[in-house]
Amino acid sequence: MHHVTVMGRKDCHACEVAEAEIARICGEVGATWSVEDVDSDPEWRAEYGDQVPVFLVDGVEHGFWKVEEDRLRAALAE
Repeated sequence: MHHVTVMGRKDCHACEVAEAEIARICGEVGATWSVEDVDSDPEWRAEYGDQVPVFLVDGVEHGFWKVEEDRLRAALAE
C-alpha cells in the first residue's frame, strides 16, 4: 500500500485544496495519506517552504503546488 504525505502549512488555501484532493484520490485507490507542517521543522522549511504544498509518495517528492490527478493515480497504481 502506498502512502502520500502533503507537506503544507497552516492557513494555506492551496494546501487545503490539495489535502481535499489527496484525501479523495487516496480514498478511491485505497492509499493512506497524512499532512506534515513544514514550519514545524527547520529542515522541512528549508527544503519545501517555498513550494508548499509538496506531495511525497512513499517518502519521495512527487510534485508541488497542484495535484496532477492522473500522474498521482499512476504512481499509486504501481
